[in-house]
Amino acid sequence: MTAAPAFPAMSLAAAHAALTAPGSIFEIEERDIRGVRTRVWKNAPPTLREAFAAGRIHGEKTFLVYRDERVSFEELARAALAIAAALQSEGLEKGDRVAIAMRNLPEWPAVFFGTLLAGGVATLLNAWWTGPELEYGLIDSGAKFAFLDGERFDRLGGLLNNCPDLARVFVTRARGRIDHPLARPFESLVGEPETWGSLPDRPYPTVALAPEDDATIFYTSGTTGKPKGALGTHRNSCSTIMAGPFSATRSFLRRGEAPPKPDPAAPQKSHLVAIPLFHTTGCQAGLIPAFVNGFKLVLMHKWEAELALQLIERERITHAGGVPTIAWQIVEHPAAGKYDLSSLEVISYGGAPAASELVRRLKQQFPKSSPGCGWGMSETSATFTAHLGEDYLLRPDSCGPALPVCEMKVVDANGRALPTGEAGELLVKGPNVVKEYWRNRQATDETFVDGWLRTGDIARIDEEGFCTIVDRAKDMLIRGGENIYCVEVENALYEHPAVIDAAVVPISHRTLGEEPGAVVTVKPGVTSSEKELRAFAAERIAAFKVPVRIILRDEMLPRNAAGKILKLELRRLFA
Repeated sequence: MTAAPAFPAMSLAAAHAALTAPGSIFEIEERDIRGVRTRVWKNAPPTLREAFAAGRIHGEKTFLVYRDERVSFEELARAALAIAAALQSEGLEKGDRVAIAMRNLPEWPAVFFGTLLAGGVATLLNAWWTGPELEYGLIDSGAKFAFLDGERFDRLGGLLNNCPDLARVFVTRARGRIDHPLARPFESLVGEPETWGSLPDRPYPTVALAPEDDATIFYTSGTTGKPKGALGTHRNSCSTIMAGPFSATRSFLRRGEAPPKPDPAAPQKSHLVAIPLFHTTGCQAGLIPAFVNGFKLVLMHKWEAELALQLIERERITHAGGVPTIAWQIVEHPAAGKYDLSSLEVISYGGAPAASELVRRLKQQFPKSSPGCGWGMSETSATFTAHLGEDYLLRPDSCGPALPVCEMKVVDANGRALPTGEAGELLVKGPNVVKEYWRNRQATDETFVDGWLRTGDIARIDEEGFCTIVDRAKDMLIRGGENIYCVEVENALYEHPAVIDAAVVPISHRTLGEEPGAVVTVKPGVTSSEKELRAFAAERIAAFKVPVRIILRDEMLPRNAAGKILKLELRRLFA
């Protein structure tokens, strides 16, 4: 019996060189993008119209599952083309913004693709926002059209009258009478999802589209101020399509194995979608690649851990995750043993730091699955680094290496590049980095510098190119002149067997400036105490890093739609 080769069987640089060689599907070339020489995927779809056409060939396969509703690829395509035609008949011109504010419903991707096919800019508003926040997004984007679900329509109410650029609002699944003069039922355009298969096969709109044309506006999470609209191009979104297949193929080479050839007879891959489609992870790392590659998406109305377990069993889910909290709840749920979860192949996440303990727990509970994580942000169109399989198990604190079309460097406060292994601000560059902030020249000039995006993250890059996010620059504590990276303290707390969620925030101090405080969630049925957790942390980190106060909670910590903990809310607990 031949022993398995030692890992890694191939260096990261060699794997990237082999996979991106001329003639390969992942071949790289250089293009001038807004005056900056940039590496790009040669074989990525040039625009989202070509991506849409590639997904349509999957025909009658199931694309979307929502409760008891099922929509095929062809049904979705016909609905999208009908929406594109309707928008053009209503006066949409290339570059007009079309706002989408609704839950994860089958209508969401139909409107998204329909907008893009018609030449519009899909403007994705956070469905968790309040009425005034939604009003802000509509006014800031100058949206000409808006597609809302009934809940968002009710939430906006009379505030729609304050949006001068709005010409028409379409409302799906209205919860009552639609009585606004601008509003029409969405169903008047395409009917309900179960009828989309009977829609006529319309021609594609004749609008000219190019890779650098505006395509999307994703609003940043707004944890430090008013949300900013990250204006992305068709190339930005299409670049992310290549990230998943490339990273999976690289894992085979790193193991010394030949990547498997595509098997048309293999069961359809199925993804559980528990994160919002209006977030870059849900849309650009999830929806778009799934449509192109023929994956089934199972949409959740909202996250419920046991319902997720039921759906994994019923729909034979192969991919789950989204943010670390979801992975933790799958692992920790007391009912997990009741369900057949053997279909799971990948449990991956991003959007927030994850404790290394989570990687070990995933592999222990799902030995046949591959854990994965990555790093990205709205401004990088989701995936910038990808970390899978054995690489992740060996470097659980890392978010992985950059994709080969992407570049990253670490700089000091003066913008000077730092040596390998030193911590500083992470700057990134690549074909997935957005164009600018919508109508915000000051923020654009501060964040996009000489072709590089200033991320605001503190990171280290090792000698092989693996990146480790140390902390957000604005969240780093300084206690009496000593830097304390919150993630390091949080990881120490995560190692305690009672802790399932943890966040470190500053507590004001008269002489030291600030001290670390922590809020933690303990696992159901497990008890702990502040004294015990402080002693546990003191065994793992320096004394000045140990939280001076720890608040214990039973419920998960508050998060925004991107999965980031709302630390401002937690800071109020210590006020």
